[in-house]
Amino acid sequence: MITLKQIKQNPKTKEFINQTEVYLDALSYTDHGERHLNIVADRARKIARHLNLSVHEQELAAIAGYCHDMGNFLGRTQHHYWSSFLFSQVFMSEINNPNDITSIMQAIASHDKNELKIVNKITACLILADKSDVHRTRVKEKNMNKIKTDIHNRVNYSVTKNDFKINKNKKQIILKLNIDTKITKPMDYFEIFLERMTFCKEAAKFLKYDFVLIINNFKLS
Repeated sequence: MITLKQIKQNPKTKEFINQTEVYLDALSYTDHGERHLNIVADRARKIARHLNLSVHEQELAAIAGYCHDMGNFLGRTQHHYWSSFLFSQVFMSEINNPNDITSIMQAIASHDKNELKIVNKITACLILADKSDVHRTRVKEKNMNKIKTDIHNRVNYSVTKNDFKINKNKKQIILKLNIDTKITKPMDYFEIFLERMTFCKEAAKFLKYDFVLIINNFKLS
């Protein structure tokens, strides 16, 4: 079994991520580099652990989390497919268990669009981990005037606290956000994140959990 540590040390993985940052910086996108990837990998592993998945499956979830965005430099629109393809090209010969490689590939390919059906827990863990990462530290733009004119930057920058919890007793996956309403309004959040939150709800449902979103202590779902 290949480990997340080995994935991170692979020079091809490093270069894919580096080129993705260069490409998305040119498009003025929020962070999709090491900060985001490490958060998603850690969060995917946390979800898998709370679901009592095996240590092996937890590692698969973390690997999928770390590699899910590395194909962005080949094109943003289909980056989930590019990332899955690149992962298979680099690591196909290093992962002996065919189910491991297909589970990771499927999770990566399915993480961004709900056009593909969720059929395994690794995929659901990745979706929840990825779509819940919204915070001002994702914003790479430093000019406040430019931040305010771009809704994605503005909404991310307005989130001052992101608290992700799993309540096993109540079977709830909870995303609690604090939003600075002087920077943006909660409705702006829904304008760009409604589809993502719906996707989180579907992923949680697959895991037999409810997805709960709380903004400024107001429960929305």
